[in-house]
Amino acid sequence: MKKMSLRTRVLTGAVAVGALGAGTFGAMSANASTPATAPAAAVKADTADRNLQQSTHLTVAAATKAAQAALDAAKKENQRVSVAVVDRDGNTVVTLRGDGAGPQSPQSAVKKAYTAVSWNAPTSELAKRLEQTPNLKDIPGTLFLAGGAPVQVKGAPVAGVGVAGAPSGDLDEKFAAAGVTALGR
Repeated sequence: MKKMSLRTRVLTGAVAVGALGAGTFGAMSANASTPATAPAAAVKADTADRNLQQSTHLTVAAATKAAQAALDAAKKENQRVSVAVVDRDGNTVVTLRGDGAGPQSPQSAVKKAYTAVSWNAPTSELAKRLEQTPNLKDIPGTLFLAGGAPVQVKGAPVAGVGVAGAPSGDLDEKFAAAGVTALGR
């Protein structure tokens, strides 16, 4: 096999790259001009379909309103707290860390909100259940301390508000309840 010069190798490489680019461009052009066909087994969304379930979620604006109301209630009492609002699935929608709030408070607020929405009850009530079932505290992501309040629509939980950082759980829960109340206005 004959050895190619540097010039021949560079030219051969350039031709190969050009051919590859032209082929790719041609394929893209062909695809762009060809209309996409609809999937053969498209599912039609029908609220009467037994396979579908509707759920209610807070908007970001509503979650922010609740969080700000809780933070404002704490500020009126000179408390430095963090507030979190989670959706029905426990996903964090809004977290506000108040000025001077402790470094652990944002995460604690999220866990309290998650716990409240998961059991559809204020976390102060849930903390009492630990006496009968102490291993509840071992469930990941939960915090069985007062300061979480569920947001309900027709008795069903749709979100949770959690507050952490005040010197007592009773204060945290009072501020969380102020956040929930703000949604009714």
